[in-house]
Amino acid sequence: AAKETQILEKERKAKLQYEKQLEERQRKLKEMKQKEEQRRAAVEEKRKQKIEEEKERYEAVLHRTLERSQRLETRQKRWSWGGSVTPDSEGKTGKQHSSKRSPSTANLKQAEAAVSKRLSSSAALLNASDRTRRSQLSPLDSSVISRLLAPTQASLARSKSAATLSAD
Repeated sequence: AAKETQILEKERKAKLQYEKQLEERQRKLKEMKQKEEQRRAAVEEKRKQKIEEEKERYEAVLHRTLERSQRLETRQKRWSWGGSVTPDSEGKTGKQHSSKRSPSTANLKQAEAAVSKRLSSSAALLNASDRTRRSQLSPLDSSVISRLLAPTQASLARSKSAATLSAD
């Protein structure tokens, strides 16, 4: 009976030891899972922050590009008579000044005001339709198009030279 009690006691101790080891393993697994989840959450949060920063940076670049193109457009309009100088209009202005009869400055100012009014309303319509078309494009395509639409240094120089010729 004493041996049997010792054997039962050993079995009970072994069973308790086994249960403790099992609980310890489960606790360690649980801790590892929690750490892994925290790490994944941190990585995901970092990724989201990076995406947000990239988006803000892209929007800032887009905003600066649009501001530059608008400044260039206003500068170009300031130096030309209707907002844009085409080769045809350059030829006409040259012919106009080569003729001996030129309109009075009052008539010229009235004509300029009417032309600029028409051009500004048509430009507003064009810009509105451009915006709707650009909103359907991808951001990369939109930035490429806005760069292509911005006037070049050469076109600005042509506008200035045309304006100085017309002023003479």
